Amino acid sequence: MPAANVVIITPAPPGSRAGNRNTAVRWAHILRGLGCRVSILTEWAGERCDLFVALHARKSHDALHEFAMRHPDRPSVLALTGTDIYRDIHIDKNAAASLDWATRLIVLQENALEELTPMQRRKSHVIHQSVRTSLTPAPLRRKFRICVLGHLREEKDPFRAAMALHLLRDARVELIQAGKPLSARMARETARRMHNDPRYHWVGELPHWKSMHLLSRSNAMVISSRIEGGAHVVSEAIAIGVPVIASDIPGNRGLLGEDYPAYFPVEDHRCLARMLRLALDSPRFLEDLTVSIRRRRSLVDPLRERRAWGSLLRELGFRSA
Repeated sequence: MPAANVVIITPAPPGSRAGNRNTAVRWAHILRGLGCRVSILTEWAGERCDLFVALHARKSHDALHEFAMRHPDRPSVLALTGTDIYRDIHIDKNAAASLDWATRLIVLQENALEELTPMQRRKSHVIHQSVRTSLTPAPLRRKFRICVLGHLREEKDPFRAAMALHLLRDARVELIQAGKPLSARMARETARRMHNDPRYHWVGELPHWKSMHLLSRSNAMVISSRIEGGAHVVSEAIAIGVPVIASDIPGNRGLLGEDYPAYFPVEDHRCLARMLRLALDSPRFLEDLTVSIRRRRSLVDPLRERRAWGSLLRELGFRSA
């Protein structure tokens, strides 16, 4: 078996802190460790490769289609994002066609398989995103800190935790939100909420190490997304051991488990506020969340992700170190 020369296509440019870019960089590191030669590109201009890996069914459609036309004998892998799996492939013909052009599909948690046809499932691999960290939980003692991490965009429903905070009326609570606003309206909303509630702090877009430190220093993380394919920030919370309070969507259930005790209905800040109140007042509830998070830690083990990629490479006929 030969070692593979791999091209990874991601719509996120170099220097971006978008999830797709982070995934591409991490996978490149894993593939190089398995003996592959890897390039990360935002567009494909015919660069030679043995294996073509594309992130995002809709945005990478043209590149994936062009590669399949030029090299029908060479394999391609398509990694499906949350907007792909839970929206675009059902309403966008290019996104749907990308699934047919790809030799193999990657989803980031098992629940995503339910959105695919039987034929698409047969060529799919579940590869959980791993996290390498030495951080452990070190929450504040005088405050109950809640963090929200991620770019501020509609799919994330980014101000749901702030709306719940407004209902709590408890001086012990502070909410730290980190992430880049992807619209002027989102930026205005952060300013408005900081003006109206001194317990709410938006700290902008942070380097990854600072985000991880903020996460480790929080009592709980809220993820309120409407759509997620398998949020890496949830994997990070699992790796560190920080309790998560999550919107009840398949992408979160696929990572946290069906029996996880802290889901709230999408867009329901009143239910979220009740859960945060329970976390504030009941050490037992918070401990139950911590235990549940620890049980999921093997999912985000870097060795597990490396083995998954090694298996996929061998299935496609390439050598893996």
